[in-house]
Amino acid sequence: MEDIHPLIRKRKSIRAFSTQVPSKEVIESLFEAARWAASSFNEQPWRFLVGIKGEPLHDKILGFLHAFNHEWAKNAPVLILSVVKEQFSHNNSDNLHAWHDLGLAMGNLSFEATFLGLGLRQLAGFDREECQKWLEQSFHEEGHQAVTVTAVGYPGSSGALSDHFQQAEQAPRKRKELSEFVLYSLD
Repeated sequence: MEDIHPLIRKRKSIRAFSTQVPSKEVIESLFEAARWAASSFNEQPWRFLVGIKGEPLHDKILGFLHAFNHEWAKNAPVLILSVVKEQFSHNNSDNLHAWHDLGLAMGNLSFEATFLGLGLRQLAGFDREECQKWLEQSFHEEGHQAVTVTAVGYPGSSGALSDHFQQAEQAPRKRKELSEFVLYSLD
C-alpha cells in the first residue's frame, strides 16, 4: 500500500553525515515537534541533552557509544541523548508509559527532521550504565533513565564510511509485511 505520507516513506536511518551543522532554529524546530507529541497525563516525560559537534556535550555523548557506533557517529554534527522521567510529576507514581511517550516524541522529531532535509539515526548501542552514572552525578535527579542516542545532521556522502557501512547505507530498505504484525481477528 502506498497511501501514506511521503515523509514517512522518505525517512531513513543514515550513517553518512555532512559536516554542515544545522542552525539553532532548525535544531529547535525538532524539539518543538517533539513537544507536541501525545503523552499520558500530558506529562511530557522526555528530556533531551543536545551535543553540537565541537562542544563538550557532543564529546561526552560520543564517549558513551560502543565502538561500532562511534566509528560513524563521530561525524554527526548533532548527538541527542534521550532520557525519560519515570515518575509522574503530579503524584510521583510510576509512569509506565514514559518510554512509549518518548517514542511518540521521537517519532514527531523524526518526521520534522525528514521534512527539514535532515537525516538521523537512533541507536541503543551505548554504555547505558556509565551514561546513567554520569546523568545522576551531573543532574542530581533520580528517576531519569537514558534511553537512546540519536545522531542528526544533513545527509553526506557514504564514501566517507568504511566498506561495511557503505554497503549498509546503499542497501534497499526492508520492512515487514503488515500480515506479520497486524492481527485483525482471533478466528
